[in-house]
This record gives sequence, structure tokens and C-alpha cells, in this order.
Amino acid sequence: MRKKSALTKKLTRKEKRDLDIEIGFLEGVVRRAPEYTEALQVLGDNYTRRGRYPDGLKVDEDLARLNPDDPLVQYNLACSYSLTGRPDLSALALDKALTLGYRDFEWMVEDPDLENLRRDPAYRKIRAKLKSLKVKIV
Repeated sequence: MRKKSALTKKLTRKEKRDLDIEIGFLEGVVRRAPEYTEALQVLGDNYTRRGRYPDGLKVDEDLARLNPDDPLVQYNLACSYSLTGRPDLSALALDKALTLGYRDFEWMVEDPDLENLRRDPAYRKIRAKLKSLKVKIV
């Protein structure tokens, strides 16, 4: 499951309402089963789609604690850190995602959720790592 960009699509009023209903349902599920990773993943994605970045970050931190060796979890954590204005932590999480095997480089270099990170000097280390992996980047 690849995280959808929080910034790619403006939601309609109906989509916002439907998303809020789903969020409420998933919050109840996660309250009863805090280690239900699939529910946490969908909840985190929904928070992010709804623009609730601090809530999405908390979920992504929980997922990283539950699944520390999952490259997609680390990638999503990097996105959440970037969206909440923490490019230093975003770079660390993205570096870990790459170390663990995250390889969707094309999406990574265009993902709007990582825009804050790409504007930060910390991104230079990521670019260097990509070059060491022989990845051609724009």
C-alpha cells in the first residue's frame, strides 16, 4: 500500500464528510485494537488526506514502533515529518526507508508530501545516497 499524497487532490464536501465518517470508525477500531496495523495504516492515510498532519504523524510513529523494519512505514513516516515541518527527522526516516529497501524512486522525487524535505539542506544526504545506489534522479 503506497501512501497517497496529501497534497495531490482537493476533496469535495461529500468526500470530506465520507472521510470524516471513516476516520471516526477507524479511531474506534484502533482504540479497541491499538496494534491493528492495517487499520492504523488506513487511519494514518485518511488523516493525511484530510490535512490532519499531526494526527497522521502520531499514527505513523505508532506504525514505525510496531513495524520498525518496514520500508513503506518508514517512507510514510518521512512524509509525515516533512508535512509537519520537521525535515531533519524526515531525512532520517527516508534514509532508513532506503536502507530497508524502499525503491519507488520515481515517486519519491516527485511526492508533494516530501516537498519540505526537498527544500531543506538535509535532503543532500538523501540525494547522495540515491547516487550511491546508482539511481538517476532529476
